[in-house]
Amino acid sequence: MQIDLYSQNNKKTIMSQSMELKIFIVDDDPFYLEILKQITHNLGFESVTKYENGTACLNKLNEKPDVIFLDYKMDTLTGYDVLKKIKRYDPNIYVVMISSQEEVKPAIDTLKHGAFDYLQKGDNDENEIKQVLEKIIKVKDLIKRSKPNFLKSIFKFL
Repeated sequence: MQIDLYSQNNKKTIMSQSMELKIFIVDDDPFYLEILKQITHNLGFESVTKYENGTACLNKLNEKPDVIFLDYKMDTLTGYDVLKKIKRYDPNIYVVMISSQEEVKPAIDTLKHGAFDYLQKGDNDENEIKQVLEKIIKVKDLIKRSKPNFLKSIFKFL
């Protein structure tokens, strides 16, 4: 199963973007960690690294991940704490919180502090991960396409 956002004309561009995304997965449950890695591989993503705690992930931010799937409830450092540190390090990293929490407050708090999305663990994980990755690719593509226009407008005045 491959991610396809646009018509056939743009399919090659989207496919190459999906292959280029560097993804980190952080969860203290090794079983769920492996499930998430398999889901992302099944979607066509090749650069996927998994971490069993937030500290290990934070120590590797210099590898410049594009997307981090982050468990909300972990020992030592919570996903919420890790999110804040990631955003201080690089606000352009797309952080997707994943949790089994059913309360609304954790979702609101993480979104306020820069999470791109908040997913609840469940039976529909593969579809939700696919949808959020499609959104991220689309946003990255829109940003990429708008930058040249922004730079052109600046250089007009020079």
